Amino acid sequence: MTLRTPLTELLGIEHPILSAPMAGVAGGALAGAVSQAGGLGLVGGGYIDPDWIEREWAALGNARAGIGFITWRLAEQPAVLEAALARRPAAMMLSFGDPAPYLGRIRDAGVLAICQVQTVADAKRAADAGAQIIVAQGADAGGHGASRGTFALVPAVVDAVPAVPVVAAGGVGDGRGLAAALSMGASGVLVGSRFYATSEAQARPEAKQRAVEASGDQTIQSSVYDRARGYAWPSAFRLRTLRNRFTERWHGREEAMLETLDEVLAGFGRAVETGDLDEAPVVVGEATDLIRDVPLAGDLVRRMVQEAEMALRHGVRCIEQEET
Repeated sequence: MTLRTPLTELLGIEHPILSAPMAGVAGGALAGAVSQAGGLGLVGGGYIDPDWIEREWAALGNARAGIGFITWRLAEQPAVLEAALARRPAAMMLSFGDPAPYLGRIRDAGVLAICQVQTVADAKRAADAGAQIIVAQGADAGGHGASRGTFALVPAVVDAVPAVPVVAAGGVGDGRGLAAALSMGASGVLVGSRFYATSEAQARPEAKQRAVEASGDQTIQSSVYDRARGYAWPSAFRLRTLRNRFTERWHGREEAMLETLDEVLAGFGRAVETGDLDEAPVVVGEATDLIRDVPLAGDLVRRMVQEAEMALRHGVRCIEQEET
């Protein structure tokens, strides 16, 4: 079975699977491996470190890949957009902010414009502004997100922007999630947490192991890490991570944390440097229940496709049984 969708046709890929541009985790090795396996990997532009982006883009070698940016950070460093477009990515994804000022330039450069949204209204605005692919991200996702669940948001966005391929994101951890997304009318999936725990991802090995061992019940959406680091994230978005000592200490006590911010920052910096995951974040979402190993990214792509085919065939058998 070949899973051919409007997304695979538009991007010229074999499988309707995109790896998320996770900041500091999705480098060239991960993006390249996903692309070589028939999906499309996205390098994480994240908080915009031009040197990191250049190094990771070089690590792609001959692989075709895309790149993703946090839109409100891109507004602070617009020159980075031109530098990224000069590398001729297959696609550029914008998330968390108004994409309208950038979509014309992206499309003029011959690059496919992807917009990640968390509401139906934002999906309509992105489509009207020229987005060629819409990612509907549910709150199940690791990293930053909003409040709506994936299962209700995705079909609502599909209905709202019928002329634009929609990609489901948030809580997709195996091929059953891909099959569910296709059944809801999506053209593919954007997968973050599951690729976090792959050999090529740049997360610490200890962080990957925590993702393997954790349950989705052990995650939390919170603003504590953003406020501790001084990141000016819009209030609609919070960061989903595994719960740890840091989130237990400060979630709901953000104002008290800010009163001792210098001390908090010093401790946080040490935790990041030493890999103390009781204080530093493990940025994964509710799909952690489905993370049971740390495979090669290409093997994971192929496994997800096989699982999706099995799930879809099961659905067909259910219809046949009902008719008889």
